[in-house]
Parts: sequence; C-alpha cells; structure tokens
Amino acid sequence: MDAERQHEAVRLPEGSWWDWDVVAWDAAELRLAASYDLTFLHGLELVFGDPTLVSCPAKFLDPVFRAPTSEELARVTRQIGEEPPVLVAFETDAGGLEPVCCLIAAERIEVVQETVLRYWRDDAAPGQRFAPWVRSPAPGRRRLGGIEPHETRSTF
Repeated sequence: MDAERQHEAVRLPEGSWWDWDVVAWDAAELRLAASYDLTFLHGLELVFGDPTLVSCPAKFLDPVFRAPTSEELARVTRQIGEEPPVLVAFETDAGGLEPVCCLIAAERIEVVQETVLRYWRDDAAPGQRFAPWVRSPAPGRRRLGGIEPHETRSTF
C-alpha cells in the first residue's frame, strides 16, 4: 500500500466472508482467515506483516471494514510511538450484545485468496495448502472427518 492509501478501508474480493478467526499470530505475522463456514476450509486470509498492535477477538462474524478515524490513528500513534504504515479498523459481531470495534496496526497487509483445508485429506490436490495445525496422520492410520481415530476397549 502506498502512503496515501495506507489507512483506507480494507477492500475484500467478492465472496461470502462471514466467519472469521485468527489462524496464526506471532511477532512476524498475524493471519486472519475467513469463509462462509470455517468448519472445513477457508478461502481468504488477511496477512498482517510485523503487527504492532492487535485489538480484535480470536473469532468473530461479519466484520465491516472502514477507514480508521483520526482519533483512532492518534491513539495508536501514541501507543506505539509512531504512525503505523498500516492501520485497519472494523466493527464486528463477537457474540455479545453490541458490535466490537477492532484495530490492527502493522508494517504491511496482504489479501490472499485461495482455498486452505482445515483438516487432513489424502485426496488433496498437489500443492493444496493445509491450515497450520493440520498434520498428516501416521502411516497406516486414517483420520475420519478431521478427527484422529482412537481405540475403544471394553473390560468385563
């Protein structure tokens, strides 16, 4: 994003981006995922590089992205000691009685649109990406619906 566009509202590609959650977060990156239903896959990620301030729930619904207010920009600038290159603002449903106001400050943002599986599939297409927590089952073991099978023993 160039300097003049750095604090505009995020523009999402066409799609049904109702259900959101945080799929990865460390000092280098915050990754938010979205889909119409996060049970099996997600099709959109907002990737924030070098996040300096994050104020949003871990799971949320139907965010409405907007440009940050001048007051929000001033507050974040005071909190982190400089104006952030990227400041994203949105209101969202976090399950409470009122919408939650969210802010994310970072060095950069990238919008990634691709299908990311949230469970193991042996028949995934070559190069298909899996969510960070998905691991291949041990050889000879099957996973059913994303759940590792377990032994059931009865004792009499």
